[in-house]
Amino acid sequence: MRAKLVLAVLALFGVAAGALAITGRLPLVKKPAGAAKVAPQVAPPIAVTVARAQIADLRETILVTGTLVAREEILVGPEVEGLRIVEVLADEGDRVTKGQVLARLVSDTIEAQLAQNDAGQARARAAIAQSRSNITAAEARLVEAQNAYDRAKPLTQKGVISESGMDQRTSAAKTAQASLAAARDAVAVAEAELMQVQAQRRELDWRRGRTQVASPADGIVSRRIARIGGMAVGAAEPMFRIIAKGEIELDAEVVETRIAALKTGQSADVEAAGAVRVTGQLRIVSPEVDRATRMARVRIFVGARPELKIGAFARATIDTAKSRGVAVPASAVHWGEEATIVQTAVGSKVVTRRVETGLTAAGLVEIR
Repeated sequence: MRAKLVLAVLALFGVAAGALAITGRLPLVKKPAGAAKVAPQVAPPIAVTVARAQIADLRETILVTGTLVAREEILVGPEVEGLRIVEVLADEGDRVTKGQVLARLVSDTIEAQLAQNDAGQARARAAIAQSRSNITAAEARLVEAQNAYDRAKPLTQKGVISESGMDQRTSAAKTAQASLAAARDAVAVAEAELMQVQAQRRELDWRRGRTQVASPADGIVSRRIARIGGMAVGAAEPMFRIIAKGEIELDAEVVETRIAALKTGQSADVEAAGAVRVTGQLRIVSPEVDRATRMARVRIFVGARPELKIGAFARATIDTAKSRGVAVPASAVHWGEEATIVQTAVGSKVVTRRVETGLTAAGLVEIR
């Protein structure tokens, strides 16, 4: 308890002594005579960097990123399904031309069907010939029966030929007419059968011609799915994928706030993986913005560039505006609520000037 009281007294004494020293009633400890005097501290001057305004070319750009894709991808598949692949004549990376055969399918079954069709056509032609012969015979019998009927008619009226005999001649004439009509119908049926067989022949010829899978356009084979021994399954899985004319585009995304500055035809510098740089042109600006990502798609046409590979990552800088004029560093421009100002050095003074700005690019601001 006594120790705490001593400490409290000492603390009060120290405070009181300090107060007396400040008021001058208690002498302070003097410094030695040889001690150095401390100079009063002065705030250092503000450092200012002066930059000269200059004439510069300014480009306002938008950066987009995406993937290289084929401008137009052609899916090549067989027009005849269910046939086995016996030969593949093109591989990935090959440049192909329109009509070039890429693969061949087995045609043994179609050849057998063609042979059967030939036999069917021969049978139909023979039936036509036979029916036409039957027509000639039926016409002769009809003439004979008609003449007999004409001769018997006056004799029946005179009583020379009985009515039963006249009935026989009448029946023979009608039978001959019916036989002639049947023969003519048989010719029509045989001709129809021949037309059907000929139509089947045209279909078989078409199927045989499609056993050779050809390229529908010029381009570069980007993927080959066809394998010897596999079955041609048609639209379910294409046999080849072709880059039409070898032309490539950058399929990229841009934020919705920058879409208004984009217009088809604007130039773009495209940089692909591997530091490949090419020049492209904005071809498509999507009219739709994705609700989830708030991004829109753009297509930048690059052209036929063998050094670029589809599926690779790439980015592009799209030029949205260009200008040439007076420019100052962006750090020299102060944007306020009421005006935009620039501090200018006039002799040894600094003068504030209001300015109208233009494009901003590469750390420079255009002063209009």
